[in-house]
Amino acid sequence: MDRYQLCEALKAAGVPAAYYEIPGCPGGHRPTDRYYLEQREGGWAVGVHERGRREVLETFVDESLACGWLYDRLTDEGPPPSSPAPGELDELLHDSEGIQRRAREDLERALAEARRKARGEPPAGDR
Repeated sequence: MDRYQLCEALKAAGVPAAYYEIPGCPGGHRPTDRYYLEQREGGWAVGVHERGRREVLETFVDESLACGWLYDRLTDEGPPPSSPAPGELDELLHDSEGIQRRAREDLERALAEARRKARGEPPAGDR
């Protein structure tokens, strides 16, 4: 697969063009964060463009391998959800406030960790 075939395959798979940047592939508005494919001396690089910076995730000597890797990344839906155990189903039905409270606490911890990381501080467990 070359980059033009990749564009067509991503379009056919329903992947929004805003999620990737591929030379010669039409796209509309590009959000700040997206995957990219680019030809470099000696091969191809695939990476992410985040907050104005590009980070190479993988390099390939072959365009086809790079395109296949990017296609897999952009179309992988992850594992299917598992069915809840009987006790989990009861909890979901009867303890929605507790679940929401724990979710808010988890979110606050994650945001605090992200703020620490942005300031260059070590993770909370390493202090």
